[in-house]
Amino acid sequence: MTPKPPSSGTRLPTLRDALRRAQVSVTVIAVGLVGLVLTIMGLVALRAYAEHNTGLIARSMLYTAEASVVFHDAPAARDALALIASAEGVGTAIVFDSDGLVLAQWNRASDTSFAWIQQPFERIFTPPPIVTPIVHRGHTVGTLLVTGHPGSMLAFLLKGVAGVLACLIASAMLARAIARRTFEHIVEPLRNLARVAHAVRNERAFAVRLPPAEIAELNALGEDFNALLDQLQAWQNQLQRENATLAHKAAHDSLTGLPNRAHFEERLAQSVHDAGILGQRVAVLFIDSDRFKEINDQQGHASGDAVLVHTAARVRHLLRESDLVARLGGDEFAVLMTPLRDIENARRLAEKILASMRTPIRLPGGTETVSSLSIGIAVYPDHARDARGLFDAADAAMYSAKRLGGDSQASAPALSRSPSDSPPSAPKEQAS
Repeated sequence: MTPKPPSSGTRLPTLRDALRRAQVSVTVIAVGLVGLVLTIMGLVALRAYAEHNTGLIARSMLYTAEASVVFHDAPAARDALALIASAEGVGTAIVFDSDGLVLAQWNRASDTSFAWIQQPFERIFTPPPIVTPIVHRGHTVGTLLVTGHPGSMLAFLLKGVAGVLACLIASAMLARAIARRTFEHIVEPLRNLARVAHAVRNERAFAVRLPPAEIAELNALGEDFNALLDQLQAWQNQLQRENATLAHKAAHDSLTGLPNRAHFEERLAQSVHDAGILGQRVAVLFIDSDRFKEINDQQGHASGDAVLVHTAARVRHLLRESDLVARLGGDEFAVLMTPLRDIENARRLAEKILASMRTPIRLPGGTETVSSLSIGIAVYPDHARDARGLFDAADAAMYSAKRLGGDSQASAPALSRSPSDSPPSAPKEQAS
C-alpha cells in the first residue's frame, strides 16, 4: 500500500530533530536497561549475601545465648540477642526453650513512613527466617529463629534507582551534545546540499558549489554533486552560445553579416514609434546596386558575392553608432538613421555612400570592377506617417534615382499637410 504524502499544513520534523531524538532515545533506553539489569543482579546478589550473613549472625547469637538457655535465664537471653541484633541487619530474633515456648525475643523498631513499600519489598526480597537448634553437650536445649531486616536492601535499591536516574540524566545531556556535533558534521552538509539544489532549481545558479564535508560519504556526495553542477554549467553555457548563434543567424545575413530584412523592419517600427513620442525624425535610405546582375551573370556568383560584401562593409563604415544598415535581399540594402536632425544629413550620408562605391572592387579572379548604387531617401514624418509607409516611400525614391541613370540619390515627395499639422521639433542637443 502506497503511503499518503503529508498534507501541506503538516510540519515535517527536521533531520536534526530526528537525529537528536533518536540518539537521546537510544541512550536513555540503553542506560535504563543496563541500570535495570545491574539493579536486579545486585538485588539477587544482595539477597544471597543477606541470607548468608543472617546465618552467620544466627550462629553468633547461638553461642552467646546458649548459656542463658541452659539456665533458662530469660533476661540474659534477651540481652544476648539485643547485643548482637541491634548492631546487625536483623529484623527479629526469638529464642525458644526445649518445650517450644518463647524464652526471649528481640524486634527492631519499624519505620512506618515507608511501610507501604517496605512490606511488599520484604515479601519479595527478604530471605526466609533462619532456624537453628541450640545444642548443649549433645542435647537440644532450645531453638533460635532469626529474620533479616529489609531496610538495608531497600536502601540499596533506592540508591541504585537514584544512580540509574543520575546516569540517565547525564547520558541524555551527553547524547544532546553528541547530537549537536552530529548536526555539524552530518546535517549541515545536507543542508548545504539542499540550499545549493534550491538555488540551482529556482535561480539557475549553476556556479554555486558545495564546500568540503568532514565525513567521507558526505564529502564524496558533495564532490559528485559539484561535478554534476560542472556538467550542467557547461551544458548551459553551450546552450546559451548555440541559442545566441541561432538568434544571430535568424536576424542576420550569412554572407555580409548585416541584419536581415525582418530585423530591420522590427527596428524601424520601434524607431518610428519612439520618434512619434519624442518628436524626432527618422530617415530610411533604400540602396540598390546598379550593376550587380551584370557582374553576377558575366563574372560569376563569387564576384557578385564580393560586390555585396564590399558594399556592406563600405556602407557600415560610414554610419554612426546609432544607425543601422541591413541587407534586405539580393542586391538591396537599407539604412536606418535615428535620430535625424535634418534631411540634409541623410542626403550627405547618401552622397558619401555613392562616393565610396566609385573606388574599384577587387574580385576573386584578380580583376576589378566598379558597382554604382541608387539610393532613395524617405524621412518620417515628412514623407510618411508610419514605418510601412516610410519604407515604401524610400523604395519608390530609389526607383526614381535609378531612372536618373544610377549612381544618384532621390528623396521621396513630401506629404501634403493640413493647417493643423506641424512638423515635430527635434531636441536642440541632438546632432546627425
